[in-house]
Amino acid sequence: MAGTADAQNATSQATPSQQGVTAPDATAGAAPATGGGDAAAIQAGDALFKANCAQCHAVNEKVVGPALAGITKRRNISWLIPWVKNSAKVIASGDEYAVKLFNEYGKQQMPSFGLSDKEITSIMAWVGSQESAGPTAGKQPAVDGKEPAGGSGDAAEAGAGKYVDVLLIVLVVVLIVLVVTLAIIANLMKDVLGGRKDLDGRDIEVLNQRFDWTSLYRSSALRGIVGVVVALALLYAGVQSVMAVGLTQGYQPTQPIAFSHKLHAGENQINCAYCHTSVYKGKSANIPSPNICMNCHSQIKTESPEIKKIYRAIERKQPIQWVRVHNLPDLAYFNHSQHTQVGGIQCQTCHGPIQNMEVVYQYSALTMGWCINCHRETPLNTKGNAYYDNLVKLHDKANNAVPFTVSSNGGTECSKCHY
Repeated sequence: MAGTADAQNATSQATPSQQGVTAPDATAGAAPATGGGDAAAIQAGDALFKANCAQCHAVNEKVVGPALAGITKRRNISWLIPWVKNSAKVIASGDEYAVKLFNEYGKQQMPSFGLSDKEITSIMAWVGSQESAGPTAGKQPAVDGKEPAGGSGDAAEAGAGKYVDVLLIVLVVVLIVLVVTLAIIANLMKDVLGGRKDLDGRDIEVLNQRFDWTSLYRSSALRGIVGVVVALALLYAGVQSVMAVGLTQGYQPTQPIAFSHKLHAGENQINCAYCHTSVYKGKSANIPSPNICMNCHSQIKTESPEIKKIYRAIERKQPIQWVRVHNLPDLAYFNHSQHTQVGGIQCQTCHGPIQNMEVVYQYSALTMGWCINCHRETPLNTKGNAYYDNLVKLHDKANNAVPFTVSSNGGTECSKCHY
């Protein structure tokens, strides 16, 4: 395995969800590894690999580090465990294979991982189960019968949307045809009646009657109705424009470097926490520093004009001037870790389908009403937390049919966000 000494300890990263970019504490949340090649160990190894290894390794193809297919045949598990835990120590010991690997990959040192022996063994078990799957091994599988983002599930949804559009177009065409048909029938009937000789004077008068459009214009009642409608429309537009002051939903600025979340978080399934290292443990989801980019791009696409911008920033010791997209007012307190780690909220809940965005834009309104509605509707996960036991009992006693939501725990009180 190869990475860089600057890479953060990946054990605090999240296990990718079925969309490949969210959910906290992969190492802690994964099923306990049992070693060997049994199904439980392989399943645990799958989650651990995606959280800790997938950024730099694939099973059957070289990424930043070497392909892992056949790793247990090249090295035994007693060598692999200390290598994963502290590759620098193995290299420093003068191990011939370790030194050769270190030099072969440009002296890019893999970070140390605080994984247990069983967890490392389960990763190797999963790698062994994927070796015969070909170059696509390690791609995210369907979860609970659902395809990962960008798979056939999304294609089916897009196809359904197209069918709805086609159906609406067909209905509009049918209505137009019906109106034209009725107009033609009316004219034919009028011509037939006009050729009859048994009509009296009143019938002929009705038949030749023409609608006086000027009477509508002269009608004071119609003028009043139109005036009220126009006034209400202008009032509504004015209120909407005032209410939209300060809202930036849909904001999509051009960034100094053309970074694609679709490529990184979508196609390559890099976990959000790999770059935004504080998203599960801090108030803010930090913007990644250039050294995190260099974990991969010291080896990948080094000649790309966009990657060279990162090199220049490092050489000049200047930060990259990223343009902030999501910005809450200072009067509102928001803590990422409270939502992602404690609440288990996925990144896409607020940021939308980030794994499909070439250029990031503000997906949600991020208004106070939007936040409060979420607090009113989101059930609070209280299982295994004794802090909530009495609160849940009191809530269920008073409102047995209503779920215990964030609002039930005071999540809509002003002082929760404004203090």
